[in-house]
Amino acid sequence: MRTDEPLPEVGDVLAVLATGVWRWDTAAGEVVVDAEAARLLGLPAHRTNLTEARVRARLHPVDWNEITGVVRLAAAEGTLAEVRVRVMDERGHVVRVVRSRSRPSFDPVRKTYQLVGTLQEVTDPMPGTPAGRSTVTGDWRRSREAFLLDAGRALAEARSTEEVMRVAAGLSMPGFSPAALAVFGVSGDRLTVLGHHGQPQNEAGPFVDMSLDADYPATEVIRTGRAVYLSSPEEYRSRFPSTWPLAERFNRRSWAFLPLIAGGRTMGAWLAAFTHPVAFTPDERSVLTTVARMLAQALSRAGAAETQRELTDGLQRSMLPVLGPEIPGMGVAARYVPTGGGLQVGGDWYDMIPLPGGRFALVIGDVQGHDVRAAGLMGQVRIALRAYASEGHRPDAVLARASHFFHGLSQSDDDPGDLRFATCYYAEVDPATGTVESARAGHLDPVVRMADGTALILATAGGLPLGIDPESDYPTTRFALEPGDTLMLCTDGLVETGGHDLQTGWHRLRVVMEEHEGGLEELADALVQAVYGPSSHHTTGPLADRREDDIALLLLCRQSEECGCGESTVARPAVRRTMLTVAQTEPARIAYARWHLRDLLHDWPDEEQRDAAVLLLSEMLTNVLVHTDTDALLVAEVSGEPGERRIRVEVTDNGDDLPHRRRPGEMASSGRGLMLIELLADAWGVAPRGEGKSIWFEVYESPAPEDGPAGGPGSGSAAA
Repeated sequence: MRTDEPLPEVGDVLAVLATGVWRWDTAAGEVVVDAEAARLLGLPAHRTNLTEARVRARLHPVDWNEITGVVRLAAAEGTLAEVRVRVMDERGHVVRVVRSRSRPSFDPVRKTYQLVGTLQEVTDPMPGTPAGRSTVTGDWRRSREAFLLDAGRALAEARSTEEVMRVAAGLSMPGFSPAALAVFGVSGDRLTVLGHHGQPQNEAGPFVDMSLDADYPATEVIRTGRAVYLSSPEEYRSRFPSTWPLAERFNRRSWAFLPLIAGGRTMGAWLAAFTHPVAFTPDERSVLTTVARMLAQALSRAGAAETQRELTDGLQRSMLPVLGPEIPGMGVAARYVPTGGGLQVGGDWYDMIPLPGGRFALVIGDVQGHDVRAAGLMGQVRIALRAYASEGHRPDAVLARASHFFHGLSQSDDDPGDLRFATCYYAEVDPATGTVESARAGHLDPVVRMADGTALILATAGGLPLGIDPESDYPTTRFALEPGDTLMLCTDGLVETGGHDLQTGWHRLRVVMEEHEGGLEELADALVQAVYGPSSHHTTGPLADRREDDIALLLLCRQSEECGCGESTVARPAVRRTMLTVAQTEPARIAYARWHLRDLLHDWPDEEQRDAAVLLLSEMLTNVLVHTDTDALLVAEVSGEPGERRIRVEVTDNGDDLPHRRRPGEMASSGRGLMLIELLADAWGVAPRGEGKSIWFEVYESPAPEDGPAGGPGSGSAAA
């Protein structure tokens, strides 16, 4: 070329040198190649735009992964990205080896790469030879370590044999990925196939039930605990002539059989088969041996986990009862949710026990702890409760006997420092009347959702948890479920999970109970979902370090035409009613009664009226306990539509003396009860009963009608 002649175009020079140019934009997912680059990739020789997927299909998968890694490293270091890749045809055969050199740039805003590079065919030894696997980047050891780290992480996260096999099938070893994999196990004196990849599913038949004495590489590995490497078909045929016909039809060129050893025991063998000759250099054997060790550990963990899951699932199915046949007029739903980790069944339980006369008992409880011992104690105390209930004992006697029984179990344990207790709530239900008679041993109080949707905690009498004091007494509480009411019994896991305490956890559940309008089963799911569902992550309680716990849940609905939890709901009635007993021996329950009424009026708009109603109730109950020797029965009712509602509170006792007005002196400590009622109530009165009397008052959300109930303000003496 003379100096006065113009220089040739760059593209012409590259074409003469058999060098192609390509441009890759990861943001667009597009690769632009010129004619020479297209030819080197095995495509028609003209400039074209290709998708990443189409280019990836033309390259060996291991080399594609290496390209992406080298590009990231070169962009970070500001150097050239240079790598050698194998170009494949449609049948997966290597047609040529090309070298790519490029300078990538990284866009930190879009998090994408752009690079322009060259492709040039290079002379390379036959695939499978050591020289054939030496890349221009030259960092074989770094690629191997990165592969082993990724493989170890993936196998460590596998939780079942199926997941382990799926991970093993996806392993892509640097430079010599196998075309087929198989994992063999041992059953007695026979070889089994746990899983395989890379060959048709129906081709594993001859290997499924092979004797361990057979002349087969996998059986020799299991017998001796030493790996077998076969670099060529000739070597396979000479060492294992009797089983060579079984392997010949798969058209493989090299095989590696490695022992799977866990806990010093050979539990199986791993096969990696290659479509090209592999020399099995020390580096390659080191990678294969390391993968085999990780695979054995993963299979051992997965097998132990599956055995534990099978054991705990069977234990859970045997210990948790199936709810009995349908009860006329009643609906029942139950849930048991084990905690997230460890044993999938703990000390929580529920039960439904049929009793004579059509009655039945509901039981819910929680044995301290979340381990095998707690599950065993739970099973024993549940059986004991069933036995005592079947003998016809009342709720207090059932819990007293169960406490004595449980105390004996704890005392007889081999470890006296690990004494356990159990909380329990036992309730006998009469479906005909809706009457519930219950006893409580340190457990949570029940919750009632009334027909109008209002949810209240019922303050019930209780004693110590089971097993603490064998001589404990368990007083009973009687209440009635009105038509449309739903009773909820649960363990503390439903309330306190998610960092909540009893108060904040109850407020979270109350919203669900009062707003839910579906069936009983849907309500049970909604309550569990509020604790473990996605919404629970946005309502984390103040006790973030609280340990999660099991959940046991029982729902009982006294059905009616206006039931708020039926399959097809109608408008809920505008009436809410509750009852509570205050015994002479339990004056502290007056505080429970005040709290109970305030909870009943939680949506009453006038705070002064709400406080007045609570004050009058306290005066009435105190009057019964001070001036009579009988118990007091409280009945509170809220009726009417919002804006026109009425509070009616009635206290009944068996005393014969009717209340009367007195004129207390300035320093007197009593005698002002009726004066307060006259001042604060819109209506009140005293009604004699066959045995005893009842005193009542009413407060109106709006001004009382002129023809309001008899016994309005100023008429107390006539009513008395």
